[in-house]
Amino acid sequence: MNMRVQETSVIVHGHRRAFTIAGDGPPLLLLHGIGSNRSTWRPVLPALARKFTVVAPDMLGHGDSDKPRADYSIGGFANGMRDLLGVLGMERATVVGHSFGGGVAMQFAYQFPERTERVVLESSGGLGREVTPLLRALTLPGARQLLTALDTLPGRLPVRLVEELARRLPAGPLASDIGEVAKVVEGFHGRAARTAFLHVLSHVIDWRGQIVTMRDRAYLAQGMPIMVIWGDGDTVLPFSHATAAVEAMPHSRLVTVAGVGHFVHVERPAAFSRAVVDFCKTTAPSSYDPHQWRVLLKRGARPLMSVPDELEPAALG
Repeated sequence: MNMRVQETSVIVHGHRRAFTIAGDGPPLLLLHGIGSNRSTWRPVLPALARKFTVVAPDMLGHGDSDKPRADYSIGGFANGMRDLLGVLGMERATVVGHSFGGGVAMQFAYQFPERTERVVLESSGGLGREVTPLLRALTLPGARQLLTALDTLPGRLPVRLVEELARRLPAGPLASDIGEVAKVVEGFHGRAARTAFLHVLSHVIDWRGQIVTMRDRAYLAQGMPIMVIWGDGDTVLPFSHATAAVEAMPHSRLVTVAGVGHFVHVERPAAFSRAVVDFCKTTAPSSYDPHQWRVLLKRGARPLMSVPDELEPAALG
C-alpha cells in the first residue's frame, strides 16, 4: 500500500503553520508535547495513516512553524488547531495529544465539542500538579540565560551530553525519557525558539508544578469518548495522573503500557497505534447536543445556583 505523505505548511492569521498530512480516512489530529515537534509522531504515522487522514502539525512556536510574539496559552493553541482544521476543510476530528499536547486536546474538546469526535490523552498534562523537576527549574529566574548559554556551545554538544547521559543509565523508562529530552533540547536553538518555549512553559508550569488543570471541568466530558494511555514508568508526569483522569471521567478508557516512560508512541509504536485504532473502531463519534451541554454546565454550577426544572433531562444518554 502506497501511503500519501505530504510535508507542507499554510499561513493562518499571518503565521506559517507547518504540518504533515498522511493517509486517507476520518481525520486524526496529533498534538505533540512542549518543546517537541511533529517529527515525534513518525514511529506511529504509517500504522495510523492506514486508517485515518492524519494531521500532525508543529504547533505555533515549535518546529518549522513560526515563532512570533503571540498568544501561547492553552486556549490560543486550541483556537489555532480549530483554524488549521478549518483551512484543511475538516469539520470534526479525533484529537490525540501527548503531554502538553494532551492539555491542548482537552482544551480543544472543551472549547469546540461540536468539532471533537473523540479524545486520546497520552501521558497528558493538566491532570495534577506534579511534573518533572527539570521543567519546574526552567521557570526559575536565570532559565533564559542558561538556555542562551547552552545555545552558544559548539555544534550539538548539549544534545550529545544529554544523549550520553541516557546511554550511561540502565535501560528503562528513565533512560528512554532522557533520550527523548535530548531531541527537545535540540529544538531550543535560536532566540525565537527559546523565547517561544519559555512563553509556553510560563502558561502551564511554575516552580511548584503544573498550573493548569482540566479536572474542574471533567464533568463536561460526559458523552465524549476518551482514552487515557500511559506508561507505568513515566518519569515526566506520574502514572497517578492517569488514574486521576479516570476517576474524574469514569466513562473513559485506560490503557496502561508496562515498563514504558513518558513517550509511549516512541517506545511502543505498535501498541500505541493498535490502542488508538481499536478505540476509534469500538466507539461512536461524540454527538454534540447544545441542550445537553447547557444542562451539564448547570449541574456543575449547582452549589452556587439552582437549575430550572425545565432544563433537567430525563437521561443524558
